Amino acid sequence: MPSFDIASKVDLQTLDNAINTVKKEIAGRFDFRDSPVSVELNKKDFIVSLEVESDMKMKQLIDVLIGRAIKQGIDGNAFDFSKDAYPSGKVVKKEVPVRNGLKQDDAKKIVKMIKDSGLKVQAAIMDDIIRVTAKKIDDLQEVIAKCKSGDFGIPLQFINMKS
Repeated sequence: MPSFDIASKVDLQTLDNAINTVKKEIAGRFDFRDSPVSVELNKKDFIVSLEVESDMKMKQLIDVLIGRAIKQGIDGNAFDFSKDAYPSGKVVKKEVPVRNGLKQDDAKKIVKMIKDSGLKVQAAIMDDIIRVTAKKIDDLQEVIAKCKSGDFGIPLQFINMKS
């Protein structure tokens, strides 16, 4: 039976490359000259630590981060900007977790949407991926189209298509 997997993963090397290009761009920008700027990636926990001197520069740094990540092929929804920046002495710090893997509640939303669509497919949650199987590949392609059009707030990849 044809099947494919729905995943939400961020490649660590691609993320590291995006962070390095952000550092290079910030080092060359005139508006960030002579101001303390730090962009660090915790590779173990998938957390990007941002540190600048004002809220305005924090917004600019986030714009640069999203722009560079998109150019590297990372979806902008992979970053969780829900936590607010906090002042720490003379600087403003912000920790931005990178969403890596499907959480259980997100997987349940996706499976519910697939089941509500009325297509003749089976969707099963397997750890941090969703396996979708069907008798026809056309049904699987419709599921992919519905998942792309649905707004789940997380980046989705469709991998391991087997016929």
